Amino acid sequence: MQKIVIFDMDGTLIDSKKDITISINSIRKVHYNLEPLSEEFIVEAINKEVRNLPELFYGTKEYENKDKIAFEAHYAKQCTQNPYLYKGVEEMLRTLKEQDVKLSVATNAPTPFAKMMLDSLGVAELFDIIIGADKVSHSKPNPEMLFTILDSYAYDATKDSAWMVGDNSKDMISASNAKIEGLFATWGFTPQTDFEMQLSHPEEILSIVL
Repeated sequence: MQKIVIFDMDGTLIDSKKDITISINSIRKVHYNLEPLSEEFIVEAINKEVRNLPELFYGTKEYENKDKIAFEAHYAKQCTQNPYLYKGVEEMLRTLKEQDVKLSVATNAPTPFAKMMLDSLGVAELFDIIIGADKVSHSKPNPEMLFTILDSYAYDATKDSAWMVGDNSKDMISASNAKIEGLFATWGFTPQTDFEMQLSHPEEILSIVL
């Protein structure tokens, strides 16, 4: 029997809000001469189930190509400057790994940035798969990312166990759509939720999975 834990990244494994805020505000200033947005506004916008991010961030109906190119160039240099693992995350991951639990990451961030950030924090090697929205046709809450990971393990629901750990409703809905259990992390970007399976500290994952 396999045990598989799929993690969201931003707001679940790492706090990355400072760098993404810096990069977004750089584009706002250089391309649109707009005032900076707060970290809180940007995190809330990203975590919403339904939203138009280019309109919220830049006042455009769709992402302009110049904004996308400039953001990716800026964030490639910025994204590893300030992120940090939440307290207890690395210890939890290493304990699961030692117990032969399969670990992967499903993030709506682009895969190259996710790998860069996790590698800079010394934990990328703990994951079998790190997959971002650029590798699938549909991002979370669509379950495509989760199915891609589960298929890679030849997951069999009749004998294997799998969990999705995340900090927002999109993660929980994707888990439900993939017919696996969702665990809501309240230590990250979203401290309050109505979802039933709430975790207040990463070590709580150990008692559930092990």
